[in-house]
Amino acid sequence: MYLSESLEKKYTKETLPARDAQRLAEFIAFGPIVFQVSRLMVKWGILEMLRDEELTIEEVARKADISVYAAKCLLEASLTIGTVLINKATDRFTISKTGWFLVNDPATRVNMDFNHDVNYLGMFDLEDALKEGRPAGLKRLGNWPTVYEGLSQLPEEAQKSWFAFDHFYSDSSFEEALKIVFADKPKTLMDVGGNTGRWALRCVDYDPNVNVTIVDLPQQLAMMRQQTAGKSGADRIEGFGTNLLDETNALPNHRHWDVIWMSQFLDCFSETQIVSILKRAAAVMDNDTRLYIMETLWDRQRFEPAAFCLTQISLYFTDIANGNSKMYHSDDLIRLIGQAGLSVDEIYDHLGQGHSIVKVKKMK
Repeated sequence: MYLSESLEKKYTKETLPARDAQRLAEFIAFGPIVFQVSRLMVKWGILEMLRDEELTIEEVARKADISVYAAKCLLEASLTIGTVLINKATDRFTISKTGWFLVNDPATRVNMDFNHDVNYLGMFDLEDALKEGRPAGLKRLGNWPTVYEGLSQLPEEAQKSWFAFDHFYSDSSFEEALKIVFADKPKTLMDVGGNTGRWALRCVDYDPNVNVTIVDLPQQLAMMRQQTAGKSGADRIEGFGTNLLDETNALPNHRHWDVIWMSQFLDCFSETQIVSILKRAAAVMDNDTRLYIMETLWDRQRFEPAAFCLTQISLYFTDIANGNSKMYHSDDLIRLIGQAGLSVDEIYDHLGQGHSIVKVKKMK
């Protein structure tokens, strides 16, 4: 199994003393409470207060407009969680390094909102999802076969957090990705799973000669047209509505494709479905077409916390999204590419928030 250098150090041998390991076990056992306490410490601005000044329990209660009892419960729990510290001489609390990251790290804030608004209630059904291969927790949000059919109808906060999560991770990589994809000046680009058209807009802005076709579900294309309407270059963006879960649905073949682009797309499908989609991509490719697959591959992360996040996000796919996909290991993705009659030409790592781009061509 391939592992980046930092992951190999962390995951191939025991690193915790027994007492620390025991504490982590208890931390896991109380995980739901730890999460909700910490979320409220952020939502009610308490950690932000403690970042700026040391405060007593009574002062926190007054500033946050909560009871002294509520402030005491939150602060004492946060002290043992590790997000605040106490000055023994003055009984005043202040923020810790961990608390600072909860307040200031954009990725942590996006992840927290995503887990609360999209995942939290549904995770009660994770056991059923794993056993049955279906998104058992999705019913907490709505009645759809997968989350993708329901994106336009999600509850307001869930929809807001879902798109914030999705855009945060993809957008951070776009600048570097554009340089890679447009190195050979493509004129035609198929964006498979183009969602709301953010990548397509970046493409037509980056190169005035490129035409983009977004392939996605019809309801997603409706959202895309709303988001791109009136934007510069939108006249060079067209939509092709289809459901790629139906293996009889081919990718568009009405023109030669210089580039086929799949960003944060294949992680939405099972291994069998990925091979089917890649075979359909191969069917509309020629020897000059290049397929670029951008994914957050958990094994190729520069920093270990990113691998932790990605392997946890896999369970969102299991329980909420579709029941059978995940954040893949690069060994698995490379194997599936080969099964589809394609080969890896090059891999670019460490783009944005931990993305990799796998450049793929047809086997000769």
